[in-house]
Amino acid sequence: MFEKLNNWLENRRINAMGFTIDQWESTVADWPVIERYQGFERDKLRNMSFHFLARKGITPGASFQFTEEMCLKLATMACVPILHLGLDWYEHCKTIILYEGDFIANHPYKSDDGVVHAEGRALSGEAWSKGPLILSWESILETGAHARHGKASNVVIHEFAHKLDMLRDGANGAPPMHPDMNPGEWHDIFTSAFQRLQKNWQHHQHLPLDEYALTNPAEFFAVCSETFFEAPKMMKKEMPDVYRLLCQFYRQDPV
Repeated sequence: MFEKLNNWLENRRINAMGFTIDQWESTVADWPVIERYQGFERDKLRNMSFHFLARKGITPGASFQFTEEMCLKLATMACVPILHLGLDWYEHCKTIILYEGDFIANHPYKSDDGVVHAEGRALSGEAWSKGPLILSWESILETGAHARHGKASNVVIHEFAHKLDMLRDGANGAPPMHPDMNPGEWHDIFTSAFQRLQKNWQHHQHLPLDEYALTNPAEFFAVCSETFFEAPKMMKKEMPDVYRLLCQFYRQDPV
């Protein structure tokens, strides 16, 4: 009974928003990833995006004046990873704060030289375990297979991957496994790939991912996730075992 009532109220909110198919198509047309989804999957992604906006609150950071189209693009990018998982995987994320550009984090941080800085650094995105997800619109626009230092980038997928990761024992690079997945295999393959790329980076060898992935296991999973969707052919070629496990987790095979 309560589920039917909630669905009815949610559909009313969507109808009140007044989004149209043409509006959604126009908004996402310049994102190459969207061409991967046709027919039933495209309809499902569009409807999920509408439901995402009905469930989440998007608020401006620093009085940024965003538009409905911006919200639709953000929602679509967020829904791509969970297209075959379901919106409930984002249930713990209620609020997205959208800034125009990079924002200053309100917590101290340690730089590479070991110095702790009292003032936060400028960020393009941040995900809190028990709090909002924060994004920069300018960084959302800098999305693509070669957008970050020649490597794949998608700040929306990156930060929502952190949210998925946090569902199981915090941000540690190991999101909840499906029943048909082996947590031990995940740990071994991701650890091996992480260590191999660290060694390659130390020897100034080619990296298939942006070097930010080597910060820690949580960032490695997030960068692998955005690369999986933005540059899947490259990932399958360069990191086939990681690609295979991400196919299992996200229930998708982008290639």
